[in-house]
Amino acid sequence: MEIAEKLISYKINSSEAINTRTLKQRLREYKGRPMSLILKLLMLISIILSAGVLVMLIGYILVKGIPALIKFFPSIFAWEYTSENISMTPAIVNTVIMTVLSLVIAVPVGIFAAIYLVEYAKRGSKFVKIIRITAETLSGIPSIVYGLFGYLLFVIALGMGYSLISGAVTLAIMILPLIIRTTEEALISVSDSYREGSFGLGAGRLRTVFRVVLPGAVPGILAGVILAVGRIVGESAALIFTAGTFAAVPNSLTDSARTLSVHMYALLSEGLYTEQAHASAVVLLVLVIGINALSGYVAKKLVNR
Repeated sequence: MEIAEKLISYKINSSEAINTRTLKQRLREYKGRPMSLILKLLMLISIILSAGVLVMLIGYILVKGIPALIKFFPSIFAWEYTSENISMTPAIVNTVIMTVLSLVIAVPVGIFAAIYLVEYAKRGSKFVKIIRITAETLSGIPSIVYGLFGYLLFVIALGMGYSLISGAVTLAIMILPLIIRTTEEALISVSDSYREGSFGLGAGRLRTVFRVVLPGAVPGILAGVILAVGRIVGESAALIFTAGTFAAVPNSLTDSARTLSVHMYALLSEGLYTEQAHASAVVLLVLVIGINALSGYVAKKLVNR
């Protein structure tokens, strides 16, 4: 027992000595470079602040929303919305439909546009530079501007009215620059040696793109799609002007419908159903996390294949 105690105390003392020596070495390193120490401290402070804001935001949503969710369960998940149950089920269904429609429109167009810019267009040309600057500029435009554009073009000029299809096309235009830029960066990250090897084996450009380049760029493309999904699910300003705020599951794509974020905004703006709005925020948070987790799982499976 005495020998064991001596060994344990020796290990503790030696580990403390190593930690003290390592700390002194680091202090000696930073003594000659004070700017490095300042930058490291600023980086740590930024990480702590970012994590703290995220934790506070999620905590506020859960603290406010979970009691309301329990209080109004199960009427808040009824299939039909009424002034008594304030159900969010139609909004959840509309959110899923809107997300799928927007991705079906935007993803193929964005991927093929990025393929042209990277694989077919002349590298360094002014045309490619203009397209990239335009895509970056469109990414920074507020969503309400897209909503007004969709309202004037699809709702008024084309006569689509407040409908799912008007909102989906507007959101597709809004996320298109994001998908183009992320897909373009994913394609550029694929080494040219893969293309050269494919050409050397006699494969054409089209076959090389679809059988060699695209499989290697799948993780980056899916990352852009996941970001686009997050923006679609959380969007409200653009949809108020295009899809409307009718609280029901639509019978067709030409019917008006509200998504979960619009549903939450409508409840808060009325000022009569704040607790139901907090419950909707919890469900919206869970929905976003679930969609991102599912997308990540699918991306992992594709990469493994």
